[in-house]
Amino acid sequence: MTNSNYPFAQELITDTQGNIRQVILNFEDYQHLLESLEDEALYQAMKTTISETPMSREEALKVLEEE
Repeated sequence: MTNSNYPFAQELITDTQGNIRQVILNFEDYQHLLESLEDEALYQAMKTTISETPMSREEALKVLEEE
């Protein structure tokens, strides 16, 4: 595998069989990847609640206290 297959990779560290074991990224690229993952997780969480009835802040706090 070459770095061209991994656009964010600055360097690929492989074992003796050529399997990639570590990837070195530019820190800014790493931060963008984390933000993208967090955005996707938030989107997925929001999709699961789309059919739920909205609550007021007070109602939500009451439900949380009951758990």
